[in-house]
Amino acid sequence: MTEPLLRRLHARGERLTVGALPWVAPVYRLMPQVARVIEFPFAHGGLQFKARRSLARELSGRFDTAYICPNSLKSALLPFLASIPKRVGYLGEARIGLLTHRLKNPAKDKRPPMVSFYSALSGEAGIAADQPRLKVDDTTLAADLASLGLQAGAFSVLAPGSEYGPAKRWPAGHFAELARQLDGPVLLLGSAKEAELCDAIATEVNTQTPGKCQNLAGKTALGLALSIIYATKLIVSNDSGLMHVAAALGARQVALFGSSSPHHTPPLNSLASVLWLKDDPAYQPPLDCAPCFERSCPLGHTRCLNDLSPAAVLARLGA
Repeated sequence: MTEPLLRRLHARGERLTVGALPWVAPVYRLMPQVARVIEFPFAHGGLQFKARRSLARELSGRFDTAYICPNSLKSALLPFLASIPKRVGYLGEARIGLLTHRLKNPAKDKRPPMVSFYSALSGEAGIAADQPRLKVDDTTLAADLASLGLQAGAFSVLAPGSEYGPAKRWPAGHFAELARQLDGPVLLLGSAKEAELCDAIATEVNTQTPGKCQNLAGKTALGLALSIIYATKLIVSNDSGLMHVAAALGARQVALFGSSSPHHTPPLNSLASVLWLKDDPAYQPPLDCAPCFERSCPLGHTRCLNDLSPAAVLARLGA
């Protein structure tokens, strides 16, 4: 979702280095406007002040401007410690003193789509939700598919996970039913944390249709997963990071929303289709509780996803 921002900055002549954690760095390597990617040696969570100060010493004097996309205190700390003269970011998490150019952070219910939210850091007027763009190198693609014995366009991908929580995850049984009815092989993608979930889905599918479903969750580096998504004939996912990757790769996709809102984080892709019962006038009783943006359903029913049927997804794929 930050790619359109980087494209804007590159177009006006800025040479871009992106600092990113290892799990997301491969995405930035697919952006031709990025000259260099620095992988941050930080673990998830915690301030890790000594590590940030050490890296800041290495980066000091090498950059004119830092565009700080995350809203956290720790993300603004490194550019501050590195004495980067211009530090642009949104206000929040008591970091007013760490930023030199501060944008007002709108309330979540008034925040624009995240692509526009990030692109506004450029300081340009008339920001629109431009489609993110990623491109997999043809040579890399061929090698990656050959390593798995796959042929481009001959398989479907399901991404059943969402790290945020169960209120964003379509039921595993629904994914299994969908997989059984899709033509051709089905690959399951996700992180190692989602391997057990995907294994349960694959087991349920393969019990009735042996060999149809292959669980690759936690078994592929992100770079390989990007090639798989780029080459798939279709992908069905929750509102997740892989959903946005699929949109940026121009994949044919169906995105399933529950506790979150497609008005806030839509897949910006002309081939994308969104299913959200909140927007379905025929669904009764109406989902007045959505979007709640909670990790787990506060009412305990998760109707927003449980009542979204595999048949509805198949109908959308056939449209």
